[in-house]
Amino acid sequence: MSWTQSPPDRPGAHMRTARRPRDRFFVLSGCSGGGKSTLLDTLAALGFPTVPEPGRRIVQSESDPQSPRLPWNDMAGFARAALACADADYRRATGHEGPVFFDRGLVDAAVALSDATGVPLHDTLGNRPRYARTVFLVPPWPEIHVRDDQRRHGFRAARAEYRRLSAAYPALGYRVIIVPRTTVARRVAFVLRHVARAMRDPAA
Repeated sequence: MSWTQSPPDRPGAHMRTARRPRDRFFVLSGCSGGGKSTLLDTLAALGFPTVPEPGRRIVQSESDPQSPRLPWNDMAGFARAALACADADYRRATGHEGPVFFDRGLVDAAVALSDATGVPLHDTLGNRPRYARTVFLVPPWPEIHVRDDQRRHGFRAARAEYRRLSAAYPALGYRVIIVPRTTVARRVAFVLRHVARAMRDPAA
């Protein structure tokens, strides 16, 4: 799966007050099956650079059903692969100007690794780069949660993951914004309002 490319006149071209990558790189995380990827797809259709979820790309790329990179075979192996993928994504995204939206990232992979092995988050993330302080979490939404070939876990596991993420991000110094359960258009408008504010004042 390739990244979306952004034309020069894309929406958000005015959102360039923030210069450092860590002030322009916005993570959308939260509950699996909560509409996160649909939100990212809509931002991409508007012309914003977006980075697809590392975990889904790993699962889609594996042809061996016994691979240790698959989460249902070896969660720790999967989390380490997701960390490596997110590291590469971050480096590659530095070539973009303006806001870049990540479907999960380093913190999500570190939380998965911690849950699987007990390795503290700070041990995993200590030397890795940070994202924008404002992080968006989509909450559990049972009415739209579905399983598929890449998402085999049920709603209970997705909700437990959400609880871990909603605790981890603030503990790491991020400011969490919960995306409301509403239409995709309203979710996009909500996210872009907060992004514009964060780009003007990254420390807010």
